Amino acid sequence: MSVEPGTANPPLLLVGHGTRDEGGAADFGGFVQRLGRRLPVDVAGGFIELSPPPLTEAVAELYERGHRRLAAVPMMLVAAGHGKGDIPGAMARELARHPGMSYVYGRPLGPHPTLLRVLEERLDAVLGDADRAAITVLLVGRGSTDPDANAEICKVARLLWEGRGLRLVEPAFVSLAEPSVSAGLERCRLLGEAGRGPGNGTRSGTIVVLPYFLFSGVLPDRVVAQTRRYAAGHPELEIRVAEVIGDCDGLADLVVERYEEALAGDIRMNCDTCVYRSALPGFEDRVGAPQLPHHHPDDPAHGHGHAHAH
Repeated sequence: MSVEPGTANPPLLLVGHGTRDEGGAADFGGFVQRLGRRLPVDVAGGFIELSPPPLTEAVAELYERGHRRLAAVPMMLVAAGHGKGDIPGAMARELARHPGMSYVYGRPLGPHPTLLRVLEERLDAVLGDADRAAITVLLVGRGSTDPDANAEICKVARLLWEGRGLRLVEPAFVSLAEPSVSAGLERCRLLGEAGRGPGNGTRSGTIVVLPYFLFSGVLPDRVVAQTRRYAAGHPELEIRVAEVIGDCDGLADLVVERYEEALAGDIRMNCDTCVYRSALPGFEDRVGAPQLPHHHPDDPAHGHGHAHAH
């Protein structure tokens, strides 16, 4: 399906996690404006925590405009706790606050060919004319306590590797999961050494750290800082850091696709490796657990803050 001018399609609600980084919040706001210029429907966006505008204000804005049905798209690259529990829980509170309102829920953004193309563009921007066959990429995701979410990062790394002529693509995480950025870089170094052989020069090769994040923020900055620390101890390596996905047309194309899927009821979630449905080793206690959002200090129903830092 497609969104046509003059139709009665519901507005698009973009739901982000939030960040303490003002630049990252501004990137999100600019992206909301991009979608507002592109689509012939109302578009609003809000965060579930950490930064304004809060989700409750975005929903209230659409409700005050007369909308009673929304299409919410989670601005999440993987289906982890925020996408599976926090956002639906926050939206459940909004339904209770706004009589007569309903919503359809889109799926997370990745993995998707469009995202892979954007990642390749970010990679090309730092590679220039370098020979791809000599390039190792470390794809760095956020990291999660949800094994399904971490597995998705590994899947994206493999999909990025296939067919693009790169020497190697390895996954890593900046928090909550292993390998860490430094451990991932060390793995890349060792694999590079194993593949060199004698007489191939004094440098072990070029590694590009590719952050798998939508916008700038605390965690992407942490990726850069950890990369610099590792590089300082390994002058024999050339290590470059690419930009995040960012506010771009490719990302907008994908969000529109997720919006249209939600309207059509074509939501193809992967539940086979979800800890809330399948008894994965070490996570058996989560099967059937209720999906409840954690405390969100920007929600007016809550009177005190918490110590999340992203």
